[in-house]
Amino acid sequence: MFVQQAIAILDSGVGGLTVVKEVMRQLPREKIIYFGDTARAPYGPRSTEEVKLFTEQIVDYLIQFNPKMIVIACNTATAAALDYISAKVSIPVIGVIHPGARAAISATKTGRVGVIGTIGTIKSGAYTAALKQLSPFVEVVSQACPALVPFVEQGMFRSEESHIAVAESLNGIKYEPIDTMILGCTHYPFLVEPIGKVMGPGVKLISSADETAREISTILYEKGQLAKGDETPIHQFFCSGDAEMFQRIARDWLGEQLKRTPVVWQVSSL
Repeated sequence: MFVQQAIAILDSGVGGLTVVKEVMRQLPREKIIYFGDTARAPYGPRSTEEVKLFTEQIVDYLIQFNPKMIVIACNTATAAALDYISAKVSIPVIGVIHPGARAAISATKTGRVGVIGTIGTIKSGAYTAALKQLSPFVEVVSQACPALVPFVEQGMFRSEESHIAVAESLNGIKYEPIDTMILGCTHYPFLVEPIGKVMGPGVKLISSADETAREISTILYEKGQLAKGDETPIHQFFCSGDAEMFQRIARDWLGEQLKRTPVVWQVSSL
């Protein structure tokens, strides 16, 4: 019996669901296995070695499902572990930093790009390196926004408190002369409305989710591994923490996409 190989997507928590949503939209035939490490989120304040270890543990868990690709849908984990994981497994592994950087370079008119992210992502300098690799003349302004991820993980991304936290977190970067800003954490698209309000219409916000889904499509097409036929995929979602909270946020965020396909929800402590 033919078993459809899945795209494995992992994140520190619920942030990677922004990538899942785009993959479901752009590649509706593809089966997804998602792991959100909600028990240990956020990854941002953790050391590089700890994030690398956690990422490796999740990958080791996901490999048992024989996926055709691994997507590290967490900017902090991408910065800390992408090269390490790529060398460890025999299937394609992609992160979210280079797709986000490409989209920003494509969008900017002035060459002045802002990046907001977790402490770990900003400290790594991974976005600055990726942007400069694409365009050496780009000017990059970065700012860590550690207060934002917990609001998303607690399902409070529509609360008044989260909007206040966004305004306070962006207080410095909103005065910078940038025309494009990368949401350098996959949790931040949950807060795109208040972020857009603070930054104003003159700044284009870039989520790496859309570009990442396109990269997934390109790689699978080139390898002849795009899902075929009309079989409806059955997605699997795992989390390591509060299953009820995770499922509530996932159902809220994915909305229409979940109505079209069966989903299996499971809890795993790795």
